[in-house]
Amino acid sequence: MGFLDALTGRSKQAQPDLSRLFALSGAAIDLQVTENLIPTLTTGVCFKRIETPTFAEAHAEILGLLNEKGDENNPSTVSVRESTDSFNYQWIVLDGADFNELVTRTHFVNSTLADHGFGPQLLCSVFGFRQITTPVGSPATHYLVYLFKQGSFYPFVPNGKDRRDNEAELRIQREIEGDLTIESDLTRWFPMWDLPL
Repeated sequence: MGFLDALTGRSKQAQPDLSRLFALSGAAIDLQVTENLIPTLTTGVCFKRIETPTFAEAHAEILGLLNEKGDENNPSTVSVRESTDSFNYQWIVLDGADFNELVTRTHFVNSTLADHGFGPQLLCSVFGFRQITTPVGSPATHYLVYLFKQGSFYPFVPNGKDRRDNEAELRIQREIEGDLTIESDLTRWFPMWDLPL
């Protein structure tokens, strides 16, 4: 905090540290051991689209690189789709066969938009998890949400229409706080209803 910030009572917003996304691999192992949860292998990046040529170029660059299939020695298993939610936020949704590759691709989307100066447009990235006993392809029942502007995570566990399981969220927080930077301000644990993943 700078001198003027101290005088005016303002605090600087934490700068996002996108390398924190790579700690999700350890958190996923902990969730499997403690909660019997495994990744659904679907992730999403949420952002506010703006109608400018430079944003359109960055968006096209991201989609072009995400849709590359790699080569015979290192093929990509990731497919890409887009969605717009009820708040008019844009989603880039990634489906794949390897969680670490999905984390890397999610990092790429975030960092490319930030590098092009569109960090303020980024809202969050969301990673779905399901019970290990449910069939492959089952929808997520639990989520880890990365807040871009805070550089922190929080768990979100919906429990019926417009209800959430706060007890499960707090339990997951305790189980993964050794791996991930957890958002300390519970008012920022926004409910993410009707996720497109």
